Amino acid sequence: IDLDDFNKLSFDMILMSPPCQPFTRIGHQGDIQDPRTKIFLDILDLLPSRLPRFILLENVKGFETSSARDLMVQTLKDCGYTFEEIMVSPTSVGIPNSRLRYYLLAKISPENVGIQTSALSRHGESDSSEQPSVMAPTNPGTCQPEEEIQRGHILYKLETTTDAQRKENQNNDLSVRQIQDYLEPQSEINMELYLLPPKTLLRYALLMDIVQPTCRRSTCFTKGYGRYVEGTGSVLQCSEETEMQSVFRGLDQHSEQDKLQRLLKLKLRYFTPREVANLMGFPQSFSFPAQIPTKQQYKVLGNSLNVVVVAKLLRQLVS
Repeated sequence: IDLDDFNKLSFDMILMSPPCQPFTRIGHQGDIQDPRTKIFLDILDLLPSRLPRFILLENVKGFETSSARDLMVQTLKDCGYTFEEIMVSPTSVGIPNSRLRYYLLAKISPENVGIQTSALSRHGESDSSEQPSVMAPTNPGTCQPEEEIQRGHILYKLETTTDAQRKENQNNDLSVRQIQDYLEPQSEINMELYLLPPKTLLRYALLMDIVQPTCRRSTCFTKGYGRYVEGTGSVLQCSEETEMQSVFRGLDQHSEQDKLQRLLKLKLRYFTPREVANLMGFPQSFSFPAQIPTKQQYKVLGNSLNVVVVAKLLRQLVS
């Protein structure tokens, strides 16, 4: 879209999810020097001449310490906006999925001095020198941020005592619903399509994040889910009667065949795209066109955001 076409548009709200690659922890963190940030900088240049009443921006953790964020905050101040920045995960609204993201809400209105976000239990105006507030789950103290993982004593699997305690705390947080509330009926799933293959089980068993239907936690689903295992999202243990500790305890001391037989008892599978969509807050009316491959469904869901979180933020922004 060129500038002339942009200027012809009549709008009072801008919703933004600028490319996150310049700000991710695993990327090069090129920030404003990354060419993918240019369109965001262009919008900031245009903002003083348009002044939409509302702005909502989403990005990954890491954006809050970037130069791009500092430029936006300064632009909003110069233009007379009131705004708030928060870091929020779906667990804050009772959804058992960790997806910590940065959000900035801004409005320009002479009769309002700030933005209320009481529905997410925290409010206040931001200053460019401050860091965004981190939205805790509704039961504070039961969950630690995902990033606060320390290395220590190794337990079964490749977990530390801190990892194990964090997961136990998350599963005990009754303000968050259970995974089973987001699953498709077993009778509607072709299990063979989603069970982890033997090669994957043997290679990545110690790295997988495994959850059960009664858990109140799952890790962030990324665009690599279904293709890669490490760090792309949790897998589901379908055989709840099998004790996970008994499978992993002393696993390295067994032959490959014995290892596989033990791991197969867990009946580990990927979440289906519909289940990932459920955990991302998409309504039941949402569906993919029939011709979209499963791999592509996982990819676009992994690049998406949590609908329930954004809906609550939007309601507060315009109220």
